[in-house]
Amino acid sequence: MTFANPYFLLLLIPAVAAVLAALVGGSGTGARLSFPKPAGLQPEKTFYAAMARNLPLILRLAALILLIVALARPQKVSRQEIPPSEGVDIMLCLDTSPSMGGLDFDPYTRMEAAKRTASEFIAKRPGDRIGILVFGGVPLLQCPLTQDHAALQEYLDSTYLNMTHRDGTAVGDAIAASVAHLRHSTAKSRIIVLLTDGRSNTGSISDPTLAAKAAASYGIKIYAIGTAGKGPAKVIMQDPLTGLQQFGIIQDDLDEDSLSEIARITGGDFFRATNYSELQNIYSRIDSLEKTKYKSRVDINYQDKYMLFLLPALLLLLAEYLLSRIVFVRLP
Repeated sequence: MTFANPYFLLLLIPAVAAVLAALVGGSGTGARLSFPKPAGLQPEKTFYAAMARNLPLILRLAALILLIVALARPQKVSRQEIPPSEGVDIMLCLDTSPSMGGLDFDPYTRMEAAKRTASEFIAKRPGDRIGILVFGGVPLLQCPLTQDHAALQEYLDSTYLNMTHRDGTAVGDAIAASVAHLRHSTAKSRIIVLLTDGRSNTGSISDPTLAAKAAASYGIKIYAIGTAGKGPAKVIMQDPLTGLQQFGIIQDDLDEDSLSEIARITGGDFFRATNYSELQNIYSRIDSLEKTKYKSRVDINYQDKYMLFLLPALLLLLAEYLLSRIVFVRLP
């Protein structure tokens, strides 16, 4: 325990001296109503008798001591060492176009596999700011950069197929939007994890490598992940008129060349995942590649404890008042 205002403790010296003087046998002041006492019943001049006679004074002085300690603001000190954080700003750029309902990531759809592995990735990086941007025909910021990973996980869980309600795959626009949210970051490392199962076929930026060059100019790396099995795949689709789910077939339309070039331009890397296990390994690889250590620090917290002394002091003053008015009544 420590004190925020220790100089108040100097007042304890005269207060303690006054208590000792009262205990030694001060007789008190003021006239008392006295009666003749039979022989053998004379008052005892003992320590306990003196203490009883001066109980109100002792209570008052004890309350004063407690008040002085409360004024000194006793505090409980706790120290917590904060481990080094990784300190990377990451934008998870997730394709939510209808083809992400492909069933070639058994037992999950491409979308479910992407969300599960992203969730595992987030859990491994508690010191990073991470955001989520989804895209289909247009980009949509799902969650800005944040270190509140509990909230981030909730936003990730609420991501769904065709979330932008616009057909197509606007890879260039998605990269540009991610860059816009990262370019003012002061983190030592800024990256985009771009996950898609197709090729850029819509949007205002028809050539996604142009957006990649903009990212490179800001020192932002792009790790591109292609999530598609080899060959045709079954897909769950929703009928826009009835809302009923139905199965269809999609062809392998992953543009590996474009994604590889996007990664190369920014100094990142391209990976292709054809199943859930490969996608997990890719995220683990990215996790190991992007770490920036910061020095650990010690957080010191001070918790005031003056109420532990103030409340007893008030109770003692109340007791002294009642004793003086009821038990130890003095004549004027």
